[in-house]
Amino acid sequence: MNNEKMFEEMSMQGAPKIVTVPPGPKSQAILKYQAENESSAVSYSKGMPMALARGKGATLEDVDGNIYIDMFSGAGVMALGHGHPEVLKAAHEQIDKVTHTLDIPTETRVRMVETLRKVLPKELSRVFFGGPTGSDAVEQAIKLAKYNTKRNGIIAFEGAYHGMTGVSLALTTDSGHRDGIGQLVPGIQFIPYPYAYRNPFGCPDDMVDLQAADYLERILEDSHSGFSLPAAVILESVQGEGGTIIPSPRFMQRVREITKKHGIIMICDEIQAGLGRTGKMFAFEHAGIVPDIITMSKALGGIGFPISAIAYREELDTWPVGKSIGTFRGNMVAFAAGATAINWMLEHKIPERAAEVGKKAMVRMKEIEKKYDIVGEVRGIGLMIAIEMVEDKKSKKPAMALAKKVRKYAHQRGVMIEVGGHHNNVARLLPPLVIPENYLMKGIDIIEGVIADLQSGKLD
Repeated sequence: MNNEKMFEEMSMQGAPKIVTVPPGPKSQAILKYQAENESSAVSYSKGMPMALARGKGATLEDVDGNIYIDMFSGAGVMALGHGHPEVLKAAHEQIDKVTHTLDIPTETRVRMVETLRKVLPKELSRVFFGGPTGSDAVEQAIKLAKYNTKRNGIIAFEGAYHGMTGVSLALTTDSGHRDGIGQLVPGIQFIPYPYAYRNPFGCPDDMVDLQAADYLERILEDSHSGFSLPAAVILESVQGEGGTIIPSPRFMQRVREITKKHGIIMICDEIQAGLGRTGKMFAFEHAGIVPDIITMSKALGGIGFPISAIAYREELDTWPVGKSIGTFRGNMVAFAAGATAINWMLEHKIPERAAEVGKKAMVRMKEIEKKYDIVGEVRGIGLMIAIEMVEDKKSKKPAMALAKKVRKYAHQRGVMIEVGGHHNNVARLLPPLVIPENYLMKGIDIIEGVIADLQSGKLD
């Protein structure tokens, strides 16, 4: 079977299909129940109001019969789309065997480890499974770095999102998550990420990456910088929630050189960018480097089963027995689904497809960038794409309200995207890696239509 035909058959046909402007009456009733009974912190159903009924491939159907092109993938979790048949089969078979084993080994656990060994650099030879979320992986990575170096400080980057638990929240810069929480974990210092469009250094934009790396080196070597030698430098290989900020290979290479020089552990957060999304199995591979620790989650669970892991160098494996534990570190269904998903990715060259299809998408996106004054910049690597909305190109003033309107009206027209960025003015596209090419282009066309109508004033 032609691969593109296979991807088309994995999704619902005829998407998008809007039979009633969302939220329809059934969705409204369920949303009302949610508002009355769940936490006020619920967020995604505020930006994309609907109640979902089923998913297939790169499509979702709500309870009112609307069918959407999913270009969000549950924040990147559903890399192989919804209801992938082979992954579901593996999960069903595992459910009939055993589902929870802590860290007592099983054949399924061995298969998961062996599958990861296929795709990880040989230098990252040790794997630790912690709790079920990406935040857990970040917590474990920081704990491992501190334990090995006997140091406390951590350097992270402006625009970072690493999670919502104690340490991971302290490493996250979004004031919307941090404000009002009180004292966060101390000892964390933030420095600028190489964000050329909003250049923090005032240098030529094509030098911002080297300036960012030089800044890191300077604060480590200047005895009056106020920075003590940290245990680790942690960074997203591509900033996700920060607005799909893509570092240059030479920036990543310089950070690797600097951390090695000073005996600092380099942690690459691959929770959103990893497992094929950027056109490589891991995003750090674009720079030809190997960090000391990487964090994984989201797509690692195959089709949404909760799981997280870190992979790290042999010499860091110094933990005594039981030094780091977690109740849900033995989710056999997640292991079965995750191993099957990664092997399917390899068999069907999914990272390579993400690179190829992503390049085609970026041709269209660059046309949109040139055409509309309210689009400041588009960015993309593989199937991780962003549209930075501005009041106008000349001022570059962030347009948060416009980004939210792009999400709102795209949703009403049958396309699901999300909003992020340093100023919450970036429309973010994270489609399943199995999205049919025609659905991807149709989704982009719909998004362009929304942008055109916003610029012309047809939509307010």
